[in-house]
Amino acid sequence: MSESSAQQNANSYSKFRWRSHEISRIEGFSDAVFAFAVTLLVVSLEVPETFAELWEKMHGFVAFAICFAALFYVWFEQYIFFRRYALKDHFTVWLNGALIFVVLTYVYPLKFLFSMLVKLFSTGSVMVHLHDGTTAPMIVNAQFPTLMITYGLGYIAVSFIFVLLFRHAYRKREALKLNAVEVLYTQSSIQSHLINIGVGLLSILIVLATNMISLSGMIYMIIGPVQYLNGWIMGKRIDKAHAALAAQPA
Repeated sequence: MSESSAQQNANSYSKFRWRSHEISRIEGFSDAVFAFAVTLLVVSLEVPETFAELWEKMHGFVAFAICFAALFYVWFEQYIFFRRYALKDHFTVWLNGALIFVVLTYVYPLKFLFSMLVKLFSTGSVMVHLHDGTTAPMIVNAQFPTLMITYGLGYIAVSFIFVLLFRHAYRKREALKLNAVEVLYTQSSIQSHLINIGVGLLSILIVLATNMISLSGMIYMIIGPVQYLNGWIMGKRIDKAHAALAAQPA
């Protein structure tokens, strides 16, 4: 095979082949739910009347940005799944339903957690002004373990559903005619979400065993390095699979 032919064949396998190019009813419904979830995150629709109100709402926009990024990540993973595999069987539909249910359920806990953290780091206080004009703490020390466990369970639930979705696609790899590269990408996605589950479980275990709230939160910081390592290892395997496919006759 000529060099130009080999290059063309390599390029044809440079990405995961999409089996769906149009929005299905499942995706359309999911998009509407995600849009509604983002709406629930909006800080306020009222224009601030004073600079003090504006500055306080700006702190809320930081929390909104973090929460929006988290929702966007979930939406993008779901988007990639349906584009790559185009599965529409009952199992996939029910799993997708479970995913958007968890997303809606955890919108307010997610917003509360990051609003509290932004307020704590920016002002050093978690006191808020209530509608009746009084002030009260957003949370007391005894409630921190419950908050971290609640967040951890939501984090685990989302990742677990994605594990089931990608595992389902992996089981159907012959029917979907996944090539070696696509199988490795699917395995990489499964491993990535298993890592998230492991970190979430570790965080909850720290809360239950030691009650060290700060450590249970900081443990999520290891996700980046561990995911990078997983991506690097799987990337090497995928590169080899790319080369093998490129070497095949066109």
